[in-house]
Amino acid sequence: MITYEYPFNERIRTLLRLEDLFDKAAYFLQAEGSHEHHVALVTLFEILEVAGRADLKMDLIQELERQRQTLLVFRNNPDISEEALSGALYEIEQAAAALLGMTGKIGQYLRENDWLMGIKSRAAIPGGVCEFDLPSYHYWLHQSTDTRRASVSTWLKPLLPLRDGLAIVLRLLRSSGRPEHQTAKNGAFQMMLGGSSSQMVRVAIRLGDPFIPEISANKYALNIRFASPDGDLRPRPCDKEVAFDMTFCNL
Repeated sequence: MITYEYPFNERIRTLLRLEDLFDKAAYFLQAEGSHEHHVALVTLFEILEVAGRADLKMDLIQELERQRQTLLVFRNNPDISEEALSGALYEIEQAAAALLGMTGKIGQYLRENDWLMGIKSRAAIPGGVCEFDLPSYHYWLHQSTDTRRASVSTWLKPLLPLRDGLAIVLRLLRSSGRPEHQTAKNGAFQMMLGGSSSQMVRVAIRLGDPFIPEISANKYALNIRFASPDGDLRPRPCDKEVAFDMTFCNL
């Protein structure tokens, strides 16, 4: 199945973007080549930009505390595994404590590093990090794999509490809904939501089905228009019947 997630508000949209960026940074950091480590560093700069919202940290802390209080209600419930519940509570408490330990503006230590900010400003220019523009960066890229990896890991590490906190919130959000099978007639699906409190919708399509959902939604209405890719992968309007699973998620 291919799953497409559509957030209903800016807060969830930001968390999804950060999740994607942290995943990419981790992937390229584990590689050995200098080109991959360059991508990991540029991705770190993107994380810095997206995470720059002043209220992001407190949003995560408040949501984690809300989820902790919700789980505490299940203490001593015979239908709930005490071991699993204790593990979930511990994970939430550790993530919240790490977020509280983040001092100052998110990523301020990166902004105070003139060398990194020089690379960041040049990286925004196409071809702007060539060796004649940034010889010191060229030198760094020619250091050993372990040296480069250690550098990027050091720069990334203070931001990891954000990654861990949002991972818990998004995991709980995704597990909050139950998929329902739906069918789009003539490639179109519409549903009135009547002021729903859902924060995200997930649309899952079988891997072999050549359909791409184009989703627009708010708390009052959901519209999905399916398209089919042509030979150049450009989406074209679809007038076929499309089967899919849809899940509304809300914390």
